[in-house]
Amino acid sequence: MAEIEPIADQVTSYFYALLFLRHPELRDLFPAAMNTQRDRLFKALLTAATHADDTATLTTYLTHLGRGHRKYGTRPEHYPAVGEALIGALTRYAPAVWGPRTEAAWVAAYTAISQIMIDAATEDELRSPAWWQAEVVAHEMRTADIAVVTVRPDQPYPFLAGQYTALETPWWPRVWRHYSFASAPRSDGLLSFHVKAVPAGWVSNALVHRARPGDVIRLGPPAGSMTVDHNSDNGLLCLGGGTGIAPIKALVEDVARHGRRRTVDVFYGARENDGLYDIETMLRLRQSHPWLSVRPVLDDAPGGLPTGGLPDAIREHGPWHTHDAYLSGPPGMIRRGVEALMGVGIPTHRIRHDSIEELVGATT
Repeated sequence: MAEIEPIADQVTSYFYALLFLRHPELRDLFPAAMNTQRDRLFKALLTAATHADDTATLTTYLTHLGRGHRKYGTRPEHYPAVGEALIGALTRYAPAVWGPRTEAAWVAAYTAISQIMIDAATEDELRSPAWWQAEVVAHEMRTADIAVVTVRPDQPYPFLAGQYTALETPWWPRVWRHYSFASAPRSDGLLSFHVKAVPAGWVSNALVHRARPGDVIRLGPPAGSMTVDHNSDNGLLCLGGGTGIAPIKALVEDVARHGRRRTVDVFYGARENDGLYDIETMLRLRQSHPWLSVRPVLDDAPGGLPTGGLPDAIREHGPWHTHDAYLSGPPGMIRRGVEALMGVGIPTHRIRHDSIEELVGATT
């Protein structure tokens, strides 16, 4: 790992060159433009290999990947081809340490990795489709670059508040991006997502600026563990940044639905006022539920709102030692938020967040 890290781009390029040269039929499983996808598969393999001796962590990580890869059309017979390309790339670019013993270790690790993913996909195939078709039934622009998109799946879609899924649009086949559910499960079966168009974001720009009612998108399976333990009496401390407020809103609805009067404190963070696009919804929830508090937090806020960002706001209120913490938002916000939460005494096992990228660090 130390030898290939400085030249990871070269190793990744060679890996895909081998894969597509020897197995050209696999090219159709990948998007036309590989600039984003290019790093994901290779890094996932390296992440898994790093934790090859931690069976519990490895199984959790790879079970999610194995189920998620069904939506790409991945089949058991594809795994040997990927392993062959992986070993070929490592053989070429790690000559200083490569040898029979190292190769045997990598072959054993990849064999274990692939089997866990195959088993997870096979089990999942018995109870759910590889993807769901979903018709857009509502499209509401909240700001110039944020839309709330509501869809109706073609069959029941089971999920928990706080989870997320992957979306694919008809305009960019085989390009999937992750979005959190913006509500708890609804009786009408509809699903809502908060989407912000970002520069060069193929899926986000399509969903915000192109999608309209009647369009059909695809959904992957639900994923994520940022869910509420309803057997606990702990309060909830929720930090949502930007469109990260979507799963926080879902968690609030979930607590309300279960009818237990647990305190829920929401800090809604943004860089500027436009980022608080859903504040009215959150304030209406606060009016309906006396156990809920909602505090808007701007990094540079006029008009008397809290300043200094979410970490300062957390430290100014509290105490939080009886709360479970939930974070959703940009990676930088999550990192700062975790540090602040640990700083006020919340242990790591009571801090929940999901990195909305498949390549989660398996130790988080």
